Amino acid sequence: MLSFLLHITAPVRKRLAPCPRRRRRATVLARHALLLAALTAAPGAGADGVEAVTAYLRGLNSLQADFRQITIPADGGAALEASGTFYLLRPDRFLWDYENPSNQRIVADGKRIYMHDEELSQVTHRSQKQILDGTPAQLLASREPPEQYFDISNLERDDHRTWAELIPKTQDTDVAKLQIGFVDGELDTLLMEDRFGQLTRFIFTDVDRNPQLQYSMFRFERPAGVDFLQID
Repeated sequence: MLSFLLHITAPVRKRLAPCPRRRRRATVLARHALLLAALTAAPGAGADGVEAVTAYLRGLNSLQADFRQITIPADGGAALEASGTFYLLRPDRFLWDYENPSNQRIVADGKRIYMHDEELSQVTHRSQKQILDGTPAQLLASREPPEQYFDISNLERDDHRTWAELIPKTQDTDVAKLQIGFVDGELDTLLMEDRFGQLTRFIFTDVDRNPQLQYSMFRFERPAGVDFLQID
């Protein structure tokens, strides 16, 4: 699997901590309801989320942040959770470094995207250009205006965030919609619904805008002794 940004949703194979059956079902339903309510919020005339997106991407050269990812499968099954650190170097380079529930890395070097699953001792890779259209990766990593690839509108939501909704213009993507939330102009939350009904929420913390990142961070070196699979 490749990750949410591509969109082939990321390594979230570990279920949330075990709990009694009724409590677990209530937790799953509550998480599902919260994500679904968020992703079905209607466009409104609240804070200018469209401008927030444009302003945030303007002058963005690099980014580093910790993230927590919660995914609700399309069948409404138990929530899956992962966490790690995200690095971005524009244009077209990013790294998702998953630390929990297992060590996995997703690296985009500007031409190809590599996913290294240490547990499986496997690397898969494919053309970056062919799979980014309409994805969150395209939104964050591209220097092209976001409206070139997305229809963007404001969202009315009763919380402390400024929200925008983005609908991919291309039909050749599994992403149905994105919603991005900002707090005081800083990236805070990203919600995604795919065309199969799977819901994913990313919460970003310790966000560092325009840190000094080296190109070498995004150069994938093939590890010894792993299966190396080219998808395309």
